[in-house]
Amino acid sequence: MVRYLITRLGQALVVVVLVTVIAFLILHLLPGGAARATLGKEATLEQLAAFNHDMGYDRPWIQQYGMYVQRLLQGDLGYSYQLNQSVVEAISQRLPKTMVLSLLSTVLAIVLAIPLGVIQAVRRNRWPDYAITSLSLLAYATPIFFMGLMMIILFSQVWPILPPEAPQGFTVAEVLADPAGLVLPTITLAIVTIAVYSRYVRSAMVDNLNENYVRTARSKGLSERRVVLRHTLRNGLFPVIALLGMYLPALFSGALVVESLFNFPGMGQLFWQAALKRDFPILLGVTVIISIATVVGALVADLLYAAVDPRVRLQRSAS
Repeated sequence: MVRYLITRLGQALVVVVLVTVIAFLILHLLPGGAARATLGKEATLEQLAAFNHDMGYDRPWIQQYGMYVQRLLQGDLGYSYQLNQSVVEAISQRLPKTMVLSLLSTVLAIVLAIPLGVIQAVRRNRWPDYAITSLSLLAYATPIFFMGLMMIILFSQVWPILPPEAPQGFTVAEVLADPAGLVLPTITLAIVTIAVYSRYVRSAMVDNLNENYVRTARSKGLSERRVVLRHTLRNGLFPVIALLGMYLPALFSGALVVESLFNFPGMGQLFWQAALKRDFPILLGVTVIISIATVVGALVADLLYAAVDPRVRLQRSAS
């Protein structure tokens, strides 16, 4: 287990370094540059040159990257002149709210996806399986911004039962104080996740229903409900555990659209506004945070999967 952990940590470190290098190069090679975006269109060439010199942007990119990594190791993600605050402060104000929205949508997705996947597996190749599969494919193929707009039109205009805008609180407590405003963003962000998770649960359940231990359990006279819920479902959830860690990038990209659509003051909206204003420190800082969170999530999912899956433990002991 220790050897596996060291190997995965080394791979995670390589991935984080590559992500920071690629993001750093892309953002700093864009036309216009950070100086023009910060000082505006009216800035003179002398002012642009002075800004680039003060910020170190006139140095070779390898030196700039080295300086950025040095600051990054000290917990300094840079300073946003557009927001007039440090990147760490800007992210720390918005990250908890995005985590709340993501957590609510993930919990909702798991609570709904697991029973839907079980129904599909138990009733496979019958009308419940076909109906849920069709709805899942429709949800997966529908752009999330269109789905959010339909939610707003239906439940805020046609049937005015929910507010069209997310809570505008500055803190997590203020956001949670308006639960009605969280309903539409949470559902919109969860729909695609429900479609994905239910398909994974169905596939894993179908595979496990054909295993020998299921036949043995049935031959002992156990009820079908006990066989499905106590034996098959437990083993069928292993792929979902791994999927949770790998789904962080898709979850953030969905949050970016949902937060912009519902005017939710989180990380997604911060990233979107920074892209419009070419706020390079914010863009790079958010990219680094999301990449680290993705790598950590994938690492934790792999470790959990290796710890709870008996097949993985058997392979590890045999080797």
